[in-house]
Amino acid sequence: MAKIVRAEQEIFDELARLCTSPGYAHAIAYLCFRDNMIRYSGEMKAEDMQHLFSKSRLIRTEILTLIGLMLKSPIDYTLPPPGILEKYIEATETLLEEIHHAMSASFRQTIDPTRITKAGFNPFTSGAALREPIFYGGESAYSFQYRDFASAKYANDESWLIANKGFSILDARNVVFAISRLQDEKAIAVMHAMREKPQETWTFLPSNAFSVQEIADYGYFDSVIVDKVLSAFAIPPDESNERFRALHDFNIANASPLIRMPDGNFLLFHIYSLVEALYEAPFYWMGDDKTYVSTAMRNRGIFTEQFAVERLRQVFGAENVLANIDIYESKDTKLAEIDVLVLFGNRALVLQAKSKRLTLEARRGNDLQIKDDFKKSIQDSSDQAYRCAKLIEEGKCSFKDGSGNVVTLPARLKRIYVICLVSDHYPALSFQARQFLKFTATHTISPPFVMDVFALDAMTEMLSSPLHFLSYVDRRTGYTDKLMASHELTILSYHLKRNLWVDDAHTMVMLDDDISADLDLAMLVRREGIPGKGTPEGILTRLATTALGSMVKAIEARPDPATIDLGFTLLTLGEDTVLKVSAGIEQLAKQGIADGKNHDFTVGLRSSGTGLTIHCNDDPIGVAGPALQGHCYARKYTEQAQTWFGVCVRPSDQMLRFGLNLDFPWEQDDTMDALTKNMGKPTNLTALLRQAAKVRTKVGRNDPCPCGSGKKYKKCCLG
Repeated sequence: MAKIVRAEQEIFDELARLCTSPGYAHAIAYLCFRDNMIRYSGEMKAEDMQHLFSKSRLIRTEILTLIGLMLKSPIDYTLPPPGILEKYIEATETLLEEIHHAMSASFRQTIDPTRITKAGFNPFTSGAALREPIFYGGESAYSFQYRDFASAKYANDESWLIANKGFSILDARNVVFAISRLQDEKAIAVMHAMREKPQETWTFLPSNAFSVQEIADYGYFDSVIVDKVLSAFAIPPDESNERFRALHDFNIANASPLIRMPDGNFLLFHIYSLVEALYEAPFYWMGDDKTYVSTAMRNRGIFTEQFAVERLRQVFGAENVLANIDIYESKDTKLAEIDVLVLFGNRALVLQAKSKRLTLEARRGNDLQIKDDFKKSIQDSSDQAYRCAKLIEEGKCSFKDGSGNVVTLPARLKRIYVICLVSDHYPALSFQARQFLKFTATHTISPPFVMDVFALDAMTEMLSSPLHFLSYVDRRTGYTDKLMASHELTILSYHLKRNLWVDDAHTMVMLDDDISADLDLAMLVRREGIPGKGTPEGILTRLATTALGSMVKAIEARPDPATIDLGFTLLTLGEDTVLKVSAGIEQLAKQGIADGKNHDFTVGLRSSGTGLTIHCNDDPIGVAGPALQGHCYARKYTEQAQTWFGVCVRPSDQMLRFGLNLDFPWEQDDTMDALTKNMGKPTNLTALLRQAAKVRTKVGRNDPCPCGSGKKYKKCCLG
C-alpha cells in the first residue's frame, strides 16, 4: 500500500507549532552541537569530518527554518525534562524528513508522462525541480571565506559604514572572529561541565549565549563598538517573523542571526549564519540608502574583479594577468571589454564577473524568476565572455588596457578558456548552469566554467602553479555534461585526490559531497591553523619529488607553446606511469654519466593517442635539436599518432633542456614508410628498468658506482 504524502504546507505548519513549544531553544542548541562540531585528537583527519556529510545530519537551511519558526512566538527558555527534549528532537527530524519527501513528490507530480520520450524534454528546468537543490544544496563557501573576504568586499564602503553604523567592516570582522573562537571554547567547557551535573540539567544553550562585555574582554575591543556590531546583526525588537509562512518565504533568521535574550545577552545558534550575514548584509543596508545604492553597486563589481585579479596573479604572476582590457575594431570603435585576461604560453583565460544574486522569488520555485535571475547573473556574463573570446580567436581587433596601452596577444592561441564569476553564494549554481546555460564552444574556445569567488579562491590556493590550474580548468570544462555535484568544491577535491579523468564510456559521473572532506580539511589547516595535512594525498604529492615533477616545474618557468601541451599531458598520467617514466629518466642519466654516451627511450601513451620520446645528452642545441625532431617524426609516424612530444634532458641533473610538440593528423606516406622501414620498436620502459635493476645486483658494494659519481656503490646508489 502506497504511503500517503502530506502537503508540504501542512507539514510546515505542524513544524511551526512544534518550534514554539516551551524550551524548544534547547533542542535547537543540541542539534547545532551534534551536527556541526568536529571532534579530533592531535591532528584533524578527513575521517573526523565524515559525520558532516551524514544523511541524518540537519543542514543549515533546515536549522534556520527551525530558528525562524521559533521566533514566531516569544521564546520560552525554560529547560524541559530530558524526555520532552528527546521528543522535540525526534519530532523535528521526522517532520523535516517528511518535508523533503513532500518536496520531491511535488516535483514528480509535475512531470507529464506523455512528454518523457519527446526530444529535448528536460523536467529539471522547472521551478518545482529546482526548489529541492536550491534548498538542500551544499554550502559553496567556507565560513572563514565569508568572514575574511568581507573586509575586501566593503573596503570602499568604509566611510558609509562608519557614518551610518558606527563601526568599520574590519571592526565587524574582528568581532565575528572573536565570537567564533569564544563559542568554540564555551562549547567544550559546557560539554565537560555536564559530566559533573545530573542529566536533567544538561543543555548546550549556554555555549550559544554571550554578552557584549564577554566579547569585548575576549578580543580586547571597545565595548561600545562591540554593542554596535552585535546590534546591527540582531533581530529587531518585537520582530515575530510574520512573513515566514512557507518554507521559501523571507526568514528574518537568515538576515539577522543574533537573538536578544531577556537578560540582555545575545544568542547565536550557527556561526556560519553570522559570517554569511557579515559578507552579505552590509550591501542591503546600503541598498536602503537611495543616495548611496549606486555607489554600493559599483563597489560590489569592483570587488569581484579585483578579487579575481589578485587570486589569479598568485598563480600566473602579475605580468600575465591583465584587468579591464578594451577590444577595438578600429581606433574609435570599441566592441567589448574583458574584465580579466590571463595569458600563459599558447593559452588564454577570459573571465567576466557578475554580482547578481538569486532572488527570494526564484528560491520559491518561480520558473520565470529563476530563469530571469540566471540570465542576469550567468547567461549575460557567459555571452559577454564568449563575444570577447571570439574576437580574440578571429585575430582582427586591437587590445588596450585601462591606460590605453596596446596589449599584444600571442599570434596563435591553442585554447581560450571562458570563466563566469559570481561574487555571492548562488544556490545549486552548477546544477542550474547545466540546465539553462546556452553557449557554442569551438575548437579553440572552451565551454564556460561557471563558479563563485569561493571556488576560485580554493582553486588558486590548491592549484597554485599555472599548469596545475589550467590543466584542471581544461578537464573541468571538457566534462561539462558528464559531471554532477552539488558544488564545485566537491569536484575540485576529487581532482586533487584522484586526478579528474572521466572515461569516454561513462556518460554521467555523480560525486557525493563527502568527497570534499580532504579539501575541507586542507583549507582549514591552511586558513585556520588547524593541525593536519594542508595538502591532500594525490596529484600534488605524487608528482612533486619525481623527475616528471621537476619537468613540469621547468615547463612552467618557460611557458613555451611547444612544451605546455606536454605539461598538460604529464599531469594526466597515472601514478604508476609517472613513477616508471621518472625512474627511466633517472636511469638514462646514470648511463650517460657512466659511459659518456647519448641515451634515449620512448613511451607510448596510447590512451590519449600520443607518445613521449626522451633524449638524454649534452650535445649542442644545433645537433641535439634536429636529432630529437627527426626521432619524434619517425616515432609519431610508426605509432600512427595524432601528437608526439619530445624532450631533451641533461644527464647531470635530469633537468629539461628543450622540448618539441608535433601535432597534426597522421597520413600514410611512402617516403616515411621507407625511412622508418628498419626502425625498431620503442624502448620498452619496463625492460629498461629491469635491466637497470639487474645491473645493480651485479655491482659489488665496494665497486665504483655505475652512475659515474666516482663514489663506491655502497656510498651512492645502493640505498
